[in-house]
Amino acid sequence: MKINKWLSLTSVSAVMAVLVFCSNKQLNGNEPLLIRLTDVMSTEHYSPYKLNDQFSEMVFNNVLKNLDDDKHFFTQGDIDKLSVFKKSIDDQLKVGRYDFLDSAWSILMVRLNTIEPMIDKELSKPLNYKSNSNYVVSEKILKYKPNIDALEQDWKNWLQYQTIDRLYRKIEDQENVKQKKDSAVIKILPFDTLELKSRNETLKFCKDWFKRWRKMDQKDKLSLYANCITEVYDPHSNYFPPEDKANFDISMTGKLEGIGATLSEKDGYVKVERIVPGSASARQGELKAGDLILKVAQGAADAVDIVDMKLDDAIQLIRGKKGTEVRLTVKKPDGTIQVIPIIREVVVIEESYARSAIVSFKGKRFGLIQLPSFYADFAAQGRGRHSSEDIRIELEKLKMEKVDGIVLDLRNNGGGSLADAIDMSGLFIEEGPIVQVKDPSQRIQQAPDPDPEIQYAGPLVILTNTYSASASEILAAALQDYQRAVIVGTNTTFGKGTVQTMMPLPSGKSPIFPKGYGEVKVTIQKFYRINGGTTQLYGVVPDVILPDIYDGIEQGEKEMDYHMPYDKIPAAEYKLFNNKNRADIVKSAIMRTQKNEYYKLISKRATELAKMRNSFSYCLNLDGYKSQQTQIKEQDKYFRDYKYKRVIDTAFALPIDLDEVKNDELKKAQKLDWIKRYMKDAGLDESIQILYDWSERK
Repeated sequence: MKINKWLSLTSVSAVMAVLVFCSNKQLNGNEPLLIRLTDVMSTEHYSPYKLNDQFSEMVFNNVLKNLDDDKHFFTQGDIDKLSVFKKSIDDQLKVGRYDFLDSAWSILMVRLNTIEPMIDKELSKPLNYKSNSNYVVSEKILKYKPNIDALEQDWKNWLQYQTIDRLYRKIEDQENVKQKKDSAVIKILPFDTLELKSRNETLKFCKDWFKRWRKMDQKDKLSLYANCITEVYDPHSNYFPPEDKANFDISMTGKLEGIGATLSEKDGYVKVERIVPGSASARQGELKAGDLILKVAQGAADAVDIVDMKLDDAIQLIRGKKGTEVRLTVKKPDGTIQVIPIIREVVVIEESYARSAIVSFKGKRFGLIQLPSFYADFAAQGRGRHSSEDIRIELEKLKMEKVDGIVLDLRNNGGGSLADAIDMSGLFIEEGPIVQVKDPSQRIQQAPDPDPEIQYAGPLVILTNTYSASASEILAAALQDYQRAVIVGTNTTFGKGTVQTMMPLPSGKSPIFPKGYGEVKVTIQKFYRINGGTTQLYGVVPDVILPDIYDGIEQGEKEMDYHMPYDKIPAAEYKLFNNKNRADIVKSAIMRTQKNEYYKLISKRATELAKMRNSFSYCLNLDGYKSQQTQIKEQDKYFRDYKYKRVIDTAFALPIDLDEVKNDELKKAQKLDWIKRYMKDAGLDESIQILYDWSERK
C-alpha cells in the first residue's frame, strides 16, 4: 500500500448513531443490504470475524442492547424465546434474512401496546407520595425482569420516581420564589396543581418516547440492525444509509446546501431553533427562531404536510440543491400562518472551523486557537477547506500579533481527517515521522512530516480532555513524543487508535432502500505513536493532568463494547525538539495544580459523583425524597458555592477578524461570542500560566 492512499482516509471518532424511530410494520423476505454489508465487513475490516455461531451470539446481544439496554421492555421469558436465534443469525445474514429482528421487533411492539395503557392508568390519578418503596438507578442493569408482573411493577416505580423528581423541583422553585419575595411576579400554585403538572409531564415524556419508536419505518429498522452488525467488529465501524451519509459529510466539511436553520422536533412539529448568520434564511429575513414549520413545497409544487413526520425526513425535504426554491408554511408564535419562500444556498457553519483569539496575562499576549474537528472537504478537489490549512492561517495571524506562546484547544474534538492531523503536526516540527500505521497484513508504515518548514516554533500547549479523540490524539501524541508541546488536560484522551474509511456498498436498490444502499465506515488500520505505543484504549496521558469532575466514571473507548485491544510496535527513529526548559515547566505546573484549591474541590466532588453514578437508591416518598435531595445538596454545597476567579486578564478577538465583518453585527457576534466562555476556564488559565513560565525562561 502506498503512503498517499491511506493519507487520504478519514479517522473519525464520533459514532454516528442511527435515529431510533418506529412503525408497527414487520420486515419480511430477503434484503440484499445485509449480504452486501457482511461481505464488505468480512473482506475489508482490519480484524474481520468469521460468520459463525460466536459472531451470531455477539450480534444477538448487541441487538438486544440497542433495543432495550435499560431492560424496560423485554422480560427474561422474552429473551428465552428469542434465544432460538442466538446461533442462527449468521446463517440468516448469509442469505439476507432478518427473522431475529422481526421477532424481537414484534415483541417490542406488543410490549409498547401493553405498557402504554398501564402508564395512562397509573398517571390518571395522584400517586402515593407516602410510599415506603425505593427506586434504584444503576449505571448497568444486569438482569431482565422475570415476568410481565415484575416488569409492570418496575415501570410503576420508575413512573413514580420520574414524577416525584419533577414535583420536588417545582416545589423547590416555588420555595425559592417565596424566599426572594418574587411571588408578585410569579404566581404561587397549590400542591394539587403542581402534582398534576408533574404527572402530565411524565406522561408526555412517555408518549413522545413511544411515538418515536412507532415512527420507525423498515429502512430505519434495517439501518439499526446493520449498525448492530458493524458495531461488533468495533465501535467505529458504522453503516450509513444515503441520508445519514449526507449528515456525515456535513460534519466533515462544515457546510451543506440548504436554508441555514437549526431545526428540532417539538410535540410533532418541526421547530426553528436558530438561524445561521449570513445564510439564505438570514438574508430572506422572514423565518425566525421559534417558528413551527407545517408544510414544505419544492418551488411551486404542492406542499407536503410535515406535522408528525420524522425530523430526518422533514429535513431532507427542506434541504436541497443550491439555487432551488423551497416554500415553507410556518406558524408564527402569535398563531399566524405564513408561506416563506427561500432560495437555497451553500450554508457555511462557521462554528465548525478553526478560530483564534488573543489572551492577555501579566503584560504578555498569548494566542488561543480553538479547533472543533479535523475537517476536510475531499470532494471539492483542492478547492475545499482543510483544517490543517486553516490552522496555518491562524498561526500566521497570531505571529503577526507577536504572541508569546499559543494554546491549541482540542477539547471535545472527536477527530476527522488523518491527513490533516499529519499535516498539522508538521506545522510545529522541522522533519520526522508523525504517526505509524499497521494494516490487516501487519505491514507497518510511517507517515512523515510532509513540510520541512516550521510554521511556528514558539511555546506551545495542547489542551485536551476525555473527548479529544482519534486525529486529536495523533497530533497530541506526536508533539508530546517530540517534546515539542506541553499536553494539558484530564487524566487521558478518548483512546481511539483506529483508522476508518468510507466504502460504498455495491450498487443496487430495493423497495426499502430506493436511493441505494449507502456506505459503510470500516476500520481498516490501527495507528501507533512514533514511540511504538498506541493511543488505542488508553489514549494520551497529558504532561499536566487537570482533575475533572467525571474522573471516577469510566469514559472513552474503554467503556465501549467490542473495542479493539491495546498493543505495541517498534518505535520509529526521531529527534527530540530542542525544548531544554520543558521538564522544569511541566514540574512547576504539576506543583501548581496540586496546590490549586479549585482542583482539590473538583477531585473531592468526582469521588462523590462516582459513588452515586454506580448505583443510588431513591426514596419514593416525597418527604424522604426531599430529605435525600437536601443531603445531596449539602454534600456538594462547598463545590456550588465556590466562586472561581479567572487567572487571565482578558481575551479578545483579533483586529483582522473584526475588520473582515465590519458593520455586520451578526457576523461580529460570531467573532466575539465564542471567546466569552473562556473567561472562566480553568484549563485555559493553567495553559496560559505554563506559556508565561515558558516565555520567561527563554
